[in-house]
Amino acid sequence: MIETVVIDSIDGVMKLISEQKFNPDINRVRSPYFYRGMPDASYKLTTSLRLNCKELHRQLESSILRNFNKYACIEDPTLSSSIWKQMMIGQHHGLPTRLLDWTYSPLIALHFACTENNFDKLDKRDCVVWRFDMQSANKNLPRRYREALKRDRTFVFSVDALTSIVDSIEQYDIDMGAEAFVNIEPPSVDQRIINQYSFFSIIPSGIEDIEDFLENHTEHTMRYIIKKDIRWQVRDLLDQFNISERILYPGLDGLSKSLARHYFVRTDTSYKRNDNENNS
Repeated sequence: MIETVVIDSIDGVMKLISEQKFNPDINRVRSPYFYRGMPDASYKLTTSLRLNCKELHRQLESSILRNFNKYACIEDPTLSSSIWKQMMIGQHHGLPTRLLDWTYSPLIALHFACTENNFDKLDKRDCVVWRFDMQSANKNLPRRYREALKRDRTFVFSVDALTSIVDSIEQYDIDMGAEAFVNIEPPSVDQRIINQYSFFSIIPSGIEDIEDFLENHTEHTMRYIIKKDIRWQVRDLLDQFNISERILYPGLDGLSKSLARHYFVRTDTSYKRNDNENNS
């Protein structure tokens, strides 16, 4: 089931950040939630493969991966060892895949929600942060997948763990049908993956609509709509928390992007006007 919450204040944002779950078995906070931020609340949850290849995504997927592996293995000969590693490394570098990326950090999800290539658009549209409970999603997995997670005392697969069960797209689609998907942690091939606290859902071809699946097959799924009026406030707060491209995209590109926003001059005065109203 999906619950929609509209956030129009910083208090609402802080509640989103702090909604982590306490695990009484270990007497620690261990959140089961994954987050995904998108800059436009009207955007649908979908994979880059479907966006790129549309109705031909099933026919073209194997060709995309085959050609990626053919050339990319020059840099990483281990890619041939797992189709899942090919997908994740490809996704990391912009390849259209069936993966849907998430982060374990609500702050990082907020970063992607409150980021625009054109800073003038930051207060022009509502954005969205999705949250879903990976433990809830795992209940739908076939038995041998659930047993593997239980054996390893985890809620997400590693590349090696999933490869030991299935390393064929065709068999994976048969196993999952339209009832489940696997969540997997990518290998730490560079600092960007580590800093973004990244995870992926491997969406089987049987799931035509991800949001419909979440509505009917999961619990505690949330869709937080962040109103455009507070996006600049959230953005500045995140930068103050050191959640910016400088950290999430280590290197000169990320540094330059964060500096561009830091020194961006806003032409409207609504943000300042709201502050004055709050102080009056």
